[in-house]
Amino acid sequence: MEMTSQQTLPVSQDKAWDALNDTTMLQAAIPGCESITLTEPNHYDVVVMAAIGPVKAKFKGKLKLDEIDAPNAYTIYFEGQGGAAGHGKGSARVSLQGVGPYETLLSYTANASVGGKIAQIGSRLIDMAAQKMAGEFFGKFTEALVEKYGPAPVEATVPAVAEAPAGASGGLISRLVAWFKRLLGG
Repeated sequence: MEMTSQQTLPVSQDKAWDALNDTTMLQAAIPGCESITLTEPNHYDVVVMAAIGPVKAKFKGKLKLDEIDAPNAYTIYFEGQGGAAGHGKGSARVSLQGVGPYETLLSYTANASVGGKIAQIGSRLIDMAAQKMAGEFFGKFTEALVEKYGPAPVEATVPAVAEAPAGASGGLISRLVAWFKRLLGG
């Protein structure tokens, strides 16, 4: 299975990088994650409760960060065992690109393979579950970013409004101009 996507994060590239390396933030964002424990630099033990179709299991696994190009990209290698439910392994290349002072584009390509009962479920259901988990992750991750760093500042922009032509009497344009002036305190 391969999955590729992009997400816009509401923080600078440096803050996005820090968050992607913060086990507390990741644990809160990964659906079903019970623990992430740093065992040595760039190596983690992970416990995740996952349900794919009718199969629900606690997966115990390992994550390894490699090919690190801080604060731009890294590759995550993962493998996990879910007892009788099966096993999985794969990798994900994660890249960050600053879009502005308060916005970063995160791109990823993930490849994974599964075995055991999970593999018998079928690729369509597995793909749907993976997409759902990715969506939940990014929703929770974005919430955690906003909680930690605050919302991105919103720059007020006022659309240009044409002045009413001379002799216009109370038409829509003049009412809009008057409304904008009142709105802006003018």
